[in-house]
Amino acid sequence: MPRRRQSKGVRVSKLPIGKLLRRQWTVIVAVVVVGLVVFSVTRLHGIFGSDNQVSRPSADSLENTGYNPKRVLFEVFGAPGSVATINFLDEHAQPQRVDDAPLPWSHTLTTDDPTLFADLRAQGDSAPITCRITVNGIVKDERSASNVNGYIACLDKSA
Repeated sequence: MPRRRQSKGVRVSKLPIGKLLRRQWTVIVAVVVVGLVVFSVTRLHGIFGSDNQVSRPSADSLENTGYNPKRVLFEVFGAPGSVATINFLDEHAQPQRVDDAPLPWSHTLTTDDPTLFADLRAQGDSAPITCRITVNGIVKDERSASNVNGYIACLDKSA
């Protein structure tokens, strides 16, 4: 039997690269794909100018300074000496309530906004009761109820 020669020095073990590739090939492919996608997107942003600042109008430009003011008149009518609980939306669309308002009652809103959601509701302690919404002198909605403690609602969505 031939004798094997002993090598002199330190023996270096094989690197198990093949074993590593067989076990972790999906992770390696995923890292390479993510790297290629990041590189491609970065290049495309440069080509199409997506890294430029987008100009946006300032909040001041949203102010409607050249618009004619709109005058909205809320009115509630009833029998003389009667009172009503009145609810309406103000020019900022915030609900407002007036308790025991003597009738007739009126309230004027003035706004520069192009639209106003005009909502008026009332309940009186006698009959009849009427509500009316007038925008710049034009009656937009008028309703009446003839029963005691009547409840009425007037609405104009595009005042």
